[in-house]
Amino acid sequence: MPAVMQRIVRPITHKGKKALIDKEPKLIENTKQCLFIKGKNTSDITRNCLLDLYLLKKPDAVNLNKKNDILPFENIVPVEGFARKYNASLFAFASHSKKRPHNVIIGRMYDDQLLDMVELGIERYKGFSEFTSEKVAVGIKPCLLFAGPQFDQNPDLKRLQNLLVDFLQRETVKAVRLQGLEHVIMFTADGDKIYMRSYRVVLKKSGSKTPRAELEEVGPAIDFKLRRTKLASDDLYKLACKRPKALKAKKVKNIAHDAFGTKLGRIHMTRQNIDKLQTRKMKGLKKSATEKKLQKKQRAAKKPITAK
Repeated sequence: MPAVMQRIVRPITHKGKKALIDKEPKLIENTKQCLFIKGKNTSDITRNCLLDLYLLKKPDAVNLNKKNDILPFENIVPVEGFARKYNASLFAFASHSKKRPHNVIIGRMYDDQLLDMVELGIERYKGFSEFTSEKVAVGIKPCLLFAGPQFDQNPDLKRLQNLLVDFLQRETVKAVRLQGLEHVIMFTADGDKIYMRSYRVVLKKSGSKTPRAELEEVGPAIDFKLRRTKLASDDLYKLACKRPKALKAKKVKNIAHDAFGTKLGRIHMTRQNIDKLQTRKMKGLKKSATEKKLQKKQRAAKKPITAK
């Protein structure tokens, strides 16, 4: 079979060159972008739910307004094309049918190919507009909480937990200050149902330096039901999670960290003569006249007698 020549796309403008460079693999990748896609048939609940998820993900999100005749579980190629076009590795797809009412599919890509995809049915929905409390600011990094033993026991829910963390996380930060922790998103698993709740952290006076924290529900509040899944094999998943060698921390000899992150080191030293150690020159540590005479006699006794 003759080899097929692949067309090399060369940028014409400076803007096009920057766009191609931005799509190239990097040692530290950009913040993951998410595509929000509407299917051919959608309900008010799925449209509003998709919009609320879009608001939670902003500004790392692209909302496609047009309807698309796509069935991701039957044919994922159009979604992969959208992901390649917008340089997005995450997607959320909304649809509605008699067989699967109020349907939301969330998934992620690896190397422009589908990695994981989970279908969730909306059984109860309460959006942002139904809560009168003060909303959190756009772009706030949320604190994610997962409750329920099913997240550890059920392999599908365990992979869904990893997908939700990937879906809602933002840029990687080294530290978070207390005042910056404003948004909490909690997922509770009960059988094949997942309850999503969103809270705003309110810091109030407590009479001490540490403030009293209270949670105020801000929405959206969604009850999901797990439907279909399409998960990557263990080998592909392991390959997708592989870190570059340049990012791996080099092991340093005699350095360890405890459970609290404190750095501990071990130093190897030769045996020291404590009698010759220089102590702090202060009046209280000076030798008395009696001690000096006794030390002088000891030196004289140790001194060998030579014949003249």
